[in-house]
Amino acid sequence: MKKAVFPGSFDPITLGHVDIINRAIPLFDEIVIAIGVNADKRYMFTLEERIEFIKKTYAHEPKISIQSYSGLTVDYCKSIDSSFILRGLRNPADFEFEKAIAITNRKLSGIETVFLLTSAETSFISSSIVRDILKNKGDASILIPKGIL
Repeated sequence: MKKAVFPGSFDPITLGHVDIINRAIPLFDEIVIAIGVNADKRYMFTLEERIEFIKKTYAHEPKISIQSYSGLTVDYCKSIDSSFILRGLRNPADFEFEKAIAITNRKLSGIETVFLLTSAETSFISSSIVRDILKNKGDASILIPKGIL
């Protein structure tokens, strides 16, 4: 069984995340959307809200599950018997950052990272952009799944 972990804060989930997840569904038997919890980070949305946003987005997709975790992603992957980490790449800066993490993760655990390039339509979207729009009372509806806010 090919199980992938798609880790992130998903604060909130965006159409960029959805693009990567939807294109990964045929590649894996199961995708665990793993919401990382970091006590030092300030989130706009609670963990419960972020879980609910993802549940609404993937209510009818049996290959998707949602969990939260803390600590190292590779330790979490081992704990749920996942051999793959799924990551999306928007630009060359993402690649350089993610490459270093992927190599380290493979050396630490043997877990492989699978990269998917974001589509041209979603490559500019980030959760931080969405949060900034929302903080300033703007309309972010074209950047996030329908019905989550």
